[in-house]
Amino acid sequence: MAIQNPPVSQTKSFSTVFLIEMWERFGFYGMQVLMVTYMVKKLGFADVDANLVWGAASALIYATPAIGGWIGDKFLGSRRTMLSGAVILMIGYALLWIPTNSTYALYLALGVIILGNGLFKPNAGNLVRKIYEGDDVKIDSAFTIYYMAVNVGSTISMLLTPWIRDYVGEHYGDALGWHTAFGVCSIGLILGLINYYFMRRTLAHIGSEPDNHPPKAKNILGVVVGSLAIIAASAYILQNQSVAELCVYAAGVVILGIFVHLIRSSEPGERAGLVAALVLTIQTIFFFIFYQQMSTSLNLFAQRNVDLSFGIFGYEIFRWIPEQFQSLNAIWIVILSPILVGIYNSLGKHGKDFPVAAKFALGFAAVAVGFFMYGLGATTAVNGAISSWYMVWGYGFYSLGEVLVSGLGLAMIARYVPARMGGFMMGAYYVASGVSQYMGSVVANYAAIPKDITDPLQSLAIYTSLFNKLGFVGIGCTAIAIAMLPLMKKLSLNHALANVPPVPPVHNEDL
Repeated sequence: MAIQNPPVSQTKSFSTVFLIEMWERFGFYGMQVLMVTYMVKKLGFADVDANLVWGAASALIYATPAIGGWIGDKFLGSRRTMLSGAVILMIGYALLWIPTNSTYALYLALGVIILGNGLFKPNAGNLVRKIYEGDDVKIDSAFTIYYMAVNVGSTISMLLTPWIRDYVGEHYGDALGWHTAFGVCSIGLILGLINYYFMRRTLAHIGSEPDNHPPKAKNILGVVVGSLAIIAASAYILQNQSVAELCVYAAGVVILGIFVHLIRSSEPGERAGLVAALVLTIQTIFFFIFYQQMSTSLNLFAQRNVDLSFGIFGYEIFRWIPEQFQSLNAIWIVILSPILVGIYNSLGKHGKDFPVAAKFALGFAAVAVGFFMYGLGATTAVNGAISSWYMVWGYGFYSLGEVLVSGLGLAMIARYVPARMGGFMMGAYYVASGVSQYMGSVVANYAAIPKDITDPLQSLAIYTSLFNKLGFVGIGCTAIAIAMLPLMKKLSLNHALANVPPVPPVHNEDL
C-alpha cells in the first residue's frame, strides 16, 4: 500500500518505474538475443550444450522472482530491492563485457544476472500495483503501457546489439565485437539508474512496509549471504547439466504433487477451481516450450538456413543479421495487442465474452500455423535458405498465439484458486514456467546440428523436421483444448456456484 499521501502525481511515479523497466528489458533482451549464438560461435559450444545452458538459465530466471518478491515484502522493501536488482544486473552485464573466453566467467555472469532479475522483476511490478492501488481501471491501463515498455525496450535492443556486435567486430576484431555488445546492455542499466536517481523523489511515498524504515543490519546481512549463495548455486547448476536436469525435473514432480495435495485436501467447493487451474497451467507449460524455440532452435535456424535479404519483386529492401529475427516477436505483439483489445472490447459491449479456454485453443492453433510456415518455406528454399518473409509470418502467427494466451495462466490462477492458497500457487506457477523453459531447450536439441554437418541442405531438413513436428503438437494441443471446453465450462460454473473468494487480480508483463 502507499505509505503516505502522494506528494506527486501517479503519472510521474509510474513514469519512474516505467523508464527503469524499459532500460532493464533493453539490457536483458539485448543479452538474450546473442547468448546462444555467443556460446556456439565464440566459446565453441555444441548446439546441444548451448541450448541446455540457456534453458537452465531461463528456468532459474523464471523461478527466482518468487524469492525476490518475498525479500521485497518482508526484509528490504520493494523500492530498495528493485534498485538493488538493477545494480546487480548492471554488474552481470558488465562481467560479460570483459573480453575473455572463460566458460567459468560466463557461468558467473549468468549467475549474477539470474540474481539481479529475481530481485528486480517482482518488485518493479509490485510498485506499479501500489501506485494505482484501489483503482482497477487505472491499474489495467498502467500495465498495458508497462507491457509496451517491455516490448519497446526489447525490440530496440534485439535490433541494436547484433548490429553493434557485427560493426565493432568488423572494425576492431570479433572478440571485442561480442563483448562490446554485452557492454551496451550494461550501459542501458546505467542509463536507467541515472534516470531513476533524478526521478527518485516521485517514488519516495511508494513501497512496501520495510521501505518506510531504515533497513536492519541483520536483514542486509541475510540478503547478502543469500544472494551470494544464489549466484554460486546458479553458476554450479549451469556448468553441471546433470544437476540442472535433476533440479528441473524434481521441481516438476514437486509442483504436480503440490497440485494433487491441494486438490485432495481442499474443500468440496474449492476443488473444481483447482482442477481448472491445473488444466490451464499444464496448457501454459506447453506454450512456454514453444516459446523457448525463439532463442534456441529458431535462432540457430536463422544462422544457417535463412536468406537474410528482405526483397520485393526481386529488389532488395534491406538485410538483417540472423539474431535480429527474434525481435519480430516483440514487433508483432505491439501490432497485434491493440487489435485484440479492440475485438475484446467490442465483444464486451455486445454482451459476448470470449471464453478463456477458447483463447487457449485459438492460441495453440496460431502457434501450429506459425511452425508450419517454416516447413512451407523449405519447399521453396534456394541452396538450403528459406525466404526471410517466411520468418516474418512464422513469428507473426506465433505472436498471435502468444497475445491470445499471454497472461492467462496467472489470470486463471487468480480467478480459480482460493485466496488462502494464492501466494503458494503463484510461486508454483513461476517455477512451472521455468521448468517448461528448460523442457523447451530439450525439445530444441532434436534439431541440434552436429559440428561435422556444414551443408545447409542437410541442416534445413533437420530443422524443418522439428518445426513440422511442433506444428503437429500444436494441432494436438488445439484439439485437447477444444475437447476440454465442456469440462472447463462445467468447472467454471461449479466454481462460480461455490462462491470461493479469489486471489486479487494479477498482472505480469512477461507472462
